[in-house]
Amino acid sequence: MPTSEERIRLLSLVDIFDPLSEEEIEQLNGQLSDVHLEPGEIFYTPQDRSERLFVLWKGQVRLYKTTDMREFTLAMVEAGTVFGEMALTAQQLQGAYAQALEACEISVMRRADLERLMLEKPKVGLQISHLLSERLRRYETRLEDITLKDVTARLASLLVLLLENEGVVTGNHSVKIPTHYTHQHLGTMVGANREAVTRAFGQLQDEGVVELRRRLIYVPNVDTLRRRADDVEEQRSDLGEQNP
Repeated sequence: MPTSEERIRLLSLVDIFDPLSEEEIEQLNGQLSDVHLEPGEIFYTPQDRSERLFVLWKGQVRLYKTTDMREFTLAMVEAGTVFGEMALTAQQLQGAYAQALEACEISVMRRADLERLMLEKPKVGLQISHLLSERLRRYETRLEDITLKDVTARLASLLVLLLENEGVVTGNHSVKIPTHYTHQHLGTMVGANREAVTRAFGQLQDEGVVELRRRLIYVPNVDTLRRRADDVEEQRSDLGEQNP
């Protein structure tokens, strides 16, 4: 776990805690309980009715749902991120799982503590509502893509969302996604099997829309990627490829 000073610094950088003073951040830190997770460990399931807020200090977490024996990834959570707040509102994470993809260190905040904080600092509740609205927009966009677009356009659309969320501008003005996503992970995020994603990624590479360097995705021109993401085919020749 990070030192107390480092935890307070990281908490102060979390959007929803921005309205809090340093003293209030210190008090919040004292209310958190710490948990270590092993790679592959599932620590939140649809049967878990306890409502908690998670702070991920180290590692990577996948949030996903299952339907008809298939998985749909909602988000890949990186270190320094707060998640689970949807379980503390009317929009509960029904049917959702949270899985540690690698060794993780997290802290947990109870519903009662968060509710008390929201009553004392209404701006925290406002920040949470803004965050929920943005995440809901992203989920709706991806679900719409599955209905209207072929695999290649859906993959391009997902990469746009990933760039918006975590993109880093490099020295040659291209933008990279700093997280390593396997084709299997990308497939669960766009509703396609791994083979279809591999073909789609290869097509985007052939078109010069994306590049792969040291297992990370680079985008030379974001506008080109956006235009590719907007491609819609009324009759999709790869309809059979979308269902694993």
